Amino acid sequence: MYHTRPLRAPGALPNPLSTMGRPIQAEAASPLIPSSADRPGDDPIFALNAEAGRRARAGENILNSTLGALMDDSGKLAVMPSVFEALRSVPPERAAGYAPISGPPAFLAAVEGDLFGDGPLASLAVSAATPGGTGACHHAIVNFLEPGQKLLTTSYFWGPYAILAEHTRRGLETFEMFSQAGGLDLAALEQALEKQVREQGRVLLILNTPCHNPTGYSLDDEDWSGLVDFLIGASQRAPITLLLDFAYAKFSPPGPALWPAHVERLVDHVTVLFAWTASKAFAQYGARVGACVALEKNADSRQRIKNALGYSCRGTWSNCNHLGMLAITELLTDPELRARSEKERGQLIDLLFDRVEVFNQLAPGAGLSYPRYEGGFFVAVFTPDPVKTQASMQEEGVFVVPLPGAVRVAICATPAEHLPRLVESLARGLEAANG
Repeated sequence: MYHTRPLRAPGALPNPLSTMGRPIQAEAASPLIPSSADRPGDDPIFALNAEAGRRARAGENILNSTLGALMDDSGKLAVMPSVFEALRSVPPERAAGYAPISGPPAFLAAVEGDLFGDGPLASLAVSAATPGGTGACHHAIVNFLEPGQKLLTTSYFWGPYAILAEHTRRGLETFEMFSQAGGLDLAALEQALEKQVREQGRVLLILNTPCHNPTGYSLDDEDWSGLVDFLIGASQRAPITLLLDFAYAKFSPPGPALWPAHVERLVDHVTVLFAWTASKAFAQYGARVGACVALEKNADSRQRIKNALGYSCRGTWSNCNHLGMLAITELLTDPELRARSEKERGQLIDLLFDRVEVFNQLAPGAGLSYPRYEGGFFVAVFTPDPVKTQASMQEEGVFVVPLPGAVRVAICATPAEHLPRLVESLARGLEAANG
């Protein structure tokens, strides 16, 4: 029992831990558990974005290529008018009510239809609503890995994968992403996968494709074929789960999608998950509407996965943004709204691809080295010293994000007319890094 002041009998010696009859206060123990006591206060990318904004407001000529949101050429957030029409059309009494824990059935069916259409994969799908693609990644990690086990992903990866893993008492391992030839390093991936099969007895592989964040790389047919071959082989020795982070899939390179044929071959052997999100597809980053979609051939396992995903919803956010899910459902299923939203998205895709084309025209002449970049919000420019490169550019008022071995450039946030300045600053930043 603790008292507000020391107790002693009359005539007893003073308490040696007190001064003038008052106790010396020992340093208070933190109420936080030790692993939470020294967490960083802000995401590094958001911190850089905030610094860029502060300097711009102070009157500096700032070029901010940090944040993963598509901006128009005037520097304003690009939006889709049809989305706001759909949001306004939802009856208030529906929007204000609780959504079903796993999401409205019509929303889930619409998302599965958006991914698979009427193809053979549609009958193998189950899903649960999540707050954006981040929630889908969370559900994959907590349901397909035991505490203490590690997910596997590329050496360049979206930073929150590591945060999600640590926060859920899991870990993260990587394999070298690029081979000497510049494509996906399939040999490194196979070696890392086999190691996890031996050590963990299960694998959760996360691949962000197409339009990988942070490099902009998209798997080609050769990548997919090699990947599927050894995933099928490994599945004979351990349960294998592949999570495809589809955050940027709507901005993929022109031409037919490559993944469906490969996933159709894979799904007989491997559980395939998709992190689907409206954040980029509908330019609705703040609505936090997404889904974790699972493909599983075995009917009993499919039902167990559906139950597990719903259980995780209840144990975290309980249910998602009802207004957003109702509006996105209309945008995916109403023929007129869908056509309008696809036209509006097409204009955003054209805006982004114009920038990709300009960057690809300018960057090689400036001596920049980067992966194959055919579309997407970001590209990674390789550098021997990312911190020096980023610091040099920041002195010039150009903001990018340092990564191990590269800096991430948000082409999505950089108007085409500013790309020459960006490329020139990158070149000078590389000179600073090379000393």
